[in-house]
Amino acid sequence: MALHGKRYRELAKKVDKDRTYSVEEAAALVKELASAKFDETVEAHFRLGIDPRKSDQNVRGTVALPHGTGKTVRVLAITQGDGVGAAEAAGADFVGGTDIIERILGGWMDFDAVVATPDMMAAVGSKLGRVLGPRGLLPNPKAGTVGLDIGGIVRALKAGQIEFRADKTGVVHAPIGKASFSSAQIAENFAALRGAVEAAKPEAARGQYVKTIHVASTMGPSMRIALGATTEA
Repeated sequence: MALHGKRYRELAKKVDKDRTYSVEEAAALVKELASAKFDETVEAHFRLGIDPRKSDQNVRGTVALPHGTGKTVRVLAITQGDGVGAAEAAGADFVGGTDIIERILGGWMDFDAVVATPDMMAAVGSKLGRVLGPRGLLPNPKAGTVGLDIGGIVRALKAGQIEFRADKTGVVHAPIGKASFSSAQIAENFAALRGAVEAAKPEAARGQYVKTIHVASTMGPSMRIALGATTEA
């Protein structure tokens, strides 16, 4: 049984698996190969030289993509007092305190990102940890989603800030735009993400840090990106 359909196999023929592509070449090619009936997301995949089983080799961070992700992010702000007005003024889609925590416990999940002020984190962590944690939505200071400046956090997410983290296999998967973006926009978003991933290298990591990088659209084949200078320990 074929792993991919005829359409995918035809597209894959346009990718030379024996070569690496510059970011500019890949950005142009990924647009050409994104032929689905919807606006496909373009993603970058970084395979890192880390041991994800060790806590001192976790890779996690945030980056503001210069052109955003092309997706409208529904932001929920969990705050109280002055934070409510600040979050609303910054464009948060939903704002609340203990009331909205109870709403989430009741099964409501119509949001894409959750941010909070520090004074709400005890309640958020104890009540929503098991609900939001597995979905990667639990606010965390390291991810830039907890802070006193709740308005600034909301604006950053609305403007295209994303969180990235290495999975259990040591790979970072992150969106860098849509197929409808220009090649230049995709390339610039990629450059921002790559810089942030490289800056997040753990001190405990040894040897070559970035092993391979691939770029692909949702339904298209991937292409390998030329590494250029590699990061050594």
